[in-house]
Amino acid sequence: MTIDPIIVGVVLTIIFFALLFYRTPIAIAIAVASCVTITVLLTFDFGVFIGAQKIATGVNSFTLLAVPFFILSGLMMNTGGIAQRLINFSEALLGKVPGSLALTNVAGNALFGSLSGSGIAAAAAMGGTLAPIEAEKGYDPEFSAAVNAISAPVGQLIPPTAAFIVFSLAAGGASISALFLAGWIPGIIWAVTVGIVALVISKKRRYPVSDEPFDFGRVLKTFIDALPSLALVFIIVGGIVGGIFTATEAAAIAVVYTFILSVFIYKTIDRKHLIVLLGDAAVMSAQIMFLVGASGVMGFVLSFTGIPQALSDAILGVSTNPIVILLLINIILLIVGTFMDMAPAILIFTPILLPIVTSVGIDPVHFGVIMVFNLAVGTVTPPVGTVLFVSSNVSGIPVEKIMKEMVPFFIAVFLILMLITYVPALSLWLPGLFGAL
Repeated sequence: MTIDPIIVGVVLTIIFFALLFYRTPIAIAIAVASCVTITVLLTFDFGVFIGAQKIATGVNSFTLLAVPFFILSGLMMNTGGIAQRLINFSEALLGKVPGSLALTNVAGNALFGSLSGSGIAAAAAMGGTLAPIEAEKGYDPEFSAAVNAISAPVGQLIPPTAAFIVFSLAAGGASISALFLAGWIPGIIWAVTVGIVALVISKKRRYPVSDEPFDFGRVLKTFIDALPSLALVFIIVGGIVGGIFTATEAAAIAVVYTFILSVFIYKTIDRKHLIVLLGDAAVMSAQIMFLVGASGVMGFVLSFTGIPQALSDAILGVSTNPIVILLLINIILLIVGTFMDMAPAILIFTPILLPIVTSVGIDPVHFGVIMVFNLAVGTVTPPVGTVLFVSSNVSGIPVEKIMKEMVPFFIAVFLILMLITYVPALSLWLPGLFGAL
């Protein structure tokens, strides 16, 4: 039977967006739209059987076990006093710099975001702690909220991060160690650039500088206090890159390490808190697993009908120049990121776009960084913008006021995106250096 991919794509798209319009959870919208589309292509009984089978096989992955472990580790970090220790260290280090509290927010988000792997957790922890202090010191609340929002997604790039694990799964087994290494330099460039913009604005607006003299002893003390937390990044990434353990084993080690740190060393989590965190991690993991399974059904529909090939032909029909193709894909991903969370976007669009970029010689690891970077920008752009709305909630500032302050930061981040896109060495140098490619 000849199947017109355009007709199938229209059916799938209409059902999917209709369900989203009625506020259906995205995982259910993906599963229902895909299963209904299957019944258009096949018999009802066979369609239901295929749908159930793809959901089951979609989550049958050892690598995917890393996700619930990293979720639990991140939740324990968020309530285990780690955020405050990172803030203390950043503030001691940057106290004499103009806009020191804004820079502390940027540094804290980069450090805590990389530890927790969650931009939302970073925005909530750092913004909730620093917003009242910044207001008291005379910072414009809109500016503080904007800095918090635009710097929180950095943790999606700096490992360990679940985003690259999901991409590896969707890409058919791209090296997780290479992806983790590839995210370091782009993530650091994002954080440093946002910090420079915040510094320039702070100096222009004459935000106050700390009256206390620079105290190396205080810096050393706060660094030692935060060192057990910071060590987690090097343990996890070093272990994976060194071949000591897999990403899944690393995630389990992160849970054990964070548990010991929070319960026995910092003593900030008791049995009652732990039970609540375990329940929250179970719910969040179930949501992601169902989303992965549902995306497996959609992936089958797309491949069965030839939609990826049709889209590939359409894009390659415009140009076969890698520069043009990457520009088009960046535009597509930036648009996708405005209305879709990172995990479903990676699961849906990686199988569609990866064959296109590899056909023109783009390395899959480099493309993984480009995709995660684009979708990280989407977490701070309406209408979805989960990190943006969290920053708005913890600061009490309306989104529209925050967006005005974010304009110079957006310009800077888009320039970085172009740099990351067209200078592959920024992503591939570290993986090549450690022999991970």
